[in-house]
Amino acid sequence: MVVYVLLFNARTDNEGIHTLRVDHEDIVLMFENEDDATRFAVMLEAQDFPEATVEAMDQAEIEAFCDDAGYGYKIVPEGSLAIPPEGRVEELDWDPDADPDTLPSPAKPEEDSQTLSQAELDRLRKQFENLL
Repeated sequence: MVVYVLLFNARTDNEGIHTLRVDHEDIVLMFENEDDATRFAVMLEAQDFPEATVEAMDQAEIEAFCDDAGYGYKIVPEGSLAIPPEGRVEELDWDPDADPDTLPSPAKPEEDSQTLSQAELDRLRKQFENLL
């Protein structure tokens, strides 16, 4: 099945995938519908995220990537109005301006720098439950 994910610096050596942080886990959203993914990307840009590219990918490939990277994943059904969280993590795992030639090996950041407030976690949990 083809799904749509959001990539930053798509097709470069410094490519990054958008994730949501929920309960100390990074979650990759896989949209069933390209327009829904595009709408989510536009909302991210409105929150001062870098421009995201909507990319069609095989669902099994994304699931394998997530398993290898230690990420969770969530399918966003067609017609669901997924809304980015109001808050964002202070420190990203990925640097949009990094020189690809000097990138270090991937490492997990300190969990404390990635925590969300309980209200934000509850809001995200409710949003994910609504997706089911």
